[in-house]
Amino acid sequence: RRLNKIDGVEAVVNYATERASVTLGPSVSLDDVLASVSAAGYIANPTDAGDSRLDAGPDVDAVANLRSLKRRLFVAVALFMPLCDGSLYFSLFPTVRFAGWELVMLVLALPVVTWAAWPFYRAALNAARHRTTTMDTLVSIGILSATAWSVYSMISATGTYGQVALYFDVAVGVTTFLLAGRYFEARAKQRASDALRDIAAVAAKDACLVDPRGNEHRVPVSVLRVNDRFVVRSGETIPTDGVIVNGSAEVDLSAMTGESVPVHLENGAAVVGGTRVVSGYFTGEASRVGGETQLAQMLRLVEDAQNQKASVQRLADRISTVFVPFVLLASAVTLAAWLLSGATFVVGLNAAMSVLIIACPCALGLATPTAMMVASGRAASMGIFFKDYEALEASKRIDTIVLDKTGTVTSGRMRLVACEAVGTGSRASVLRLGGALEKGSEHSVGAAFADHAEHELGPLPGCDHFQAVPGLGVTGVVEGHRVLVGRERLLIDSDVALGADARMVAARWEEGGRTVVFVAVDGEAAGVVAFGDRVRPEAAQAVADFKILGLRCVLLTGDNQATAQTVANEVGIDEVIADALPSDKADRIVSLQREGQVVAMVGDGINDAPALATADLGLAIGSGTDAAISASAVVIMRDNLRVAGAAVALSRKTLRTIHQNLWWAFGYNIAAIPIAALGFLNPLVSGAAMAMSSAFVVWNSLRLRNFPRGRRLTRVRAIPRGEAVSDRKLTA
Repeated sequence: RRLNKIDGVEAVVNYATERASVTLGPSVSLDDVLASVSAAGYIANPTDAGDSRLDAGPDVDAVANLRSLKRRLFVAVALFMPLCDGSLYFSLFPTVRFAGWELVMLVLALPVVTWAAWPFYRAALNAARHRTTTMDTLVSIGILSATAWSVYSMISATGTYGQVALYFDVAVGVTTFLLAGRYFEARAKQRASDALRDIAAVAAKDACLVDPRGNEHRVPVSVLRVNDRFVVRSGETIPTDGVIVNGSAEVDLSAMTGESVPVHLENGAAVVGGTRVVSGYFTGEASRVGGETQLAQMLRLVEDAQNQKASVQRLADRISTVFVPFVLLASAVTLAAWLLSGATFVVGLNAAMSVLIIACPCALGLATPTAMMVASGRAASMGIFFKDYEALEASKRIDTIVLDKTGTVTSGRMRLVACEAVGTGSRASVLRLGGALEKGSEHSVGAAFADHAEHELGPLPGCDHFQAVPGLGVTGVVEGHRVLVGRERLLIDSDVALGADARMVAARWEEGGRTVVFVAVDGEAAGVVAFGDRVRPEAAQAVADFKILGLRCVLLTGDNQATAQTVANEVGIDEVIADALPSDKADRIVSLQREGQVVAMVGDGINDAPALATADLGLAIGSGTDAAISASAVVIMRDNLRVAGAAVALSRKTLRTIHQNLWWAFGYNIAAIPIAALGFLNPLVSGAAMAMSSAFVVWNSLRLRNFPRGRRLTRVRAIPRGEAVSDRKLTA
């Protein structure tokens, strides 16, 4: 609240991660912000918004706080046990009391209500100094009230359980329970961020830099710059994103994708910082460094998502701002009401302290951020990165999922499977001219065409006046011939006539699920070429997963209807939208939305960027490119379609957990405060209940770490080759 009162400042504070994201206006300095935070009673340390927790080891302050809580809790428990036993013993058997027994109780209580409870007093005093109240205000007043009344009873020589009760056991018990709650809460929050910290920890700390003379030097990763060359050997971590310029290696990509099977990479292949070389040796050239690497971008996505707040959480925050003053007022009213009703001061004090101690705004503040922290960490370990909280909310509403075909349902690795000349041309000339033209294309079909032609015929000639026609094909001049390679529509638009032979060959191949392109030379059809693309082995099960989640599945592709329908039939998709150009895909998404559908789109994150951005929920699979991050709400680093279903399932489970937390937090306080005010609760019980309230929210959120235990989604184990396969294994 204090930060957002500064003109030109927008701030979001996450209670669970203890981080603030602050946007500064041109007239505001960082010193102004830090001074405002200090004036509010807090300590802040600035971090660069462009940096993530790449170098984050254990949080030193968090570890120190945990150790301090542990020591204080140990002392509190050690003294609470004999104090509790003694209080009960002297209460039940008054005849065993001896002179000075109250002093023994005081001696046992003092270390707990002073040193062990000091963190509560320090925070309450800090808040009071800045004219505000916090949860620690309630706790401190409760502990000090119980202690002060007990000391007063001793001084008044009325410290007998038959007349005026001593509350040393209550003061010590409440302190012990609260310390236990905070200790386990702090430990749980530390565990919740372990997944993210583990991912951050994979980043290399140093690199083997190759200078212009070819000499190798071991330097910190922060020294690397774009275009620098580095060497990576077996067992080492790749220091930054780059391209292999010499050598080859088996690389474990699990740090980014969650998939532990090593991938063979050689010259020209892209490498990702944070992944590990299992075997081999290569020289790489840095393409992205520091905060621009994939690992840094993914970690920033997680941190940004953790800072997001649900609309219902904002309501909880508004309630929390008036919660503590309301509880203080309720406690005073409770004491006054009991006294006016004729009850003794002890009875009224008992009820008033119970109201102070049982109230718990902490659960309201922790409800969303702890669940988001655990879920985003668990998702990151699975190769899933949520961009913001809206992605979670959208997952609950979606009822239709649109799947791009090439690269999503299929592997995207095209290969030329047939080539037939028509008219007066020859097969060799079709391959030679068409392959030479396609060398300039970045499309998977073009790359497959050029690779096959070069493999079969040898070096290909050059191409002039190359031009790509998005979604249709390419044109250019090869050895003086005007060449077109592409879909039927490209040839028709170019006034090239397709004969009956060419159409018949194309129809036969398309019925078999092949992607067909035509080759025209100097204005006449010269050949028909067919390409094959394998369906992903997990695609059929992924579609089944989507249906289990209640989603209507639609296949969207630029391929012809026959090819698309063949693929759809193979994987179990009932609806097909074919012949969609890249520019048309977003319009097809809009059409589905106009029908009342809430649409998720799964694509490769590059060609499908407009459709991903248009959909209610965009999921970019198998890609960590800038296009994927900017266009989609969810980035899936694993090249596995089933993980998209797991992302939807996890986001829905996270939403349910957040709602459970908030219902508990609201329900607990609505029920607990009146019960305490009516005198049905002892302050000792109230302290235990308050500690359990926050602990429940954290524990409930921590259950997300076990996702997807007990679910079918993503629970896949490869059966070793040669091992007997039983029906039971197939079911598993």
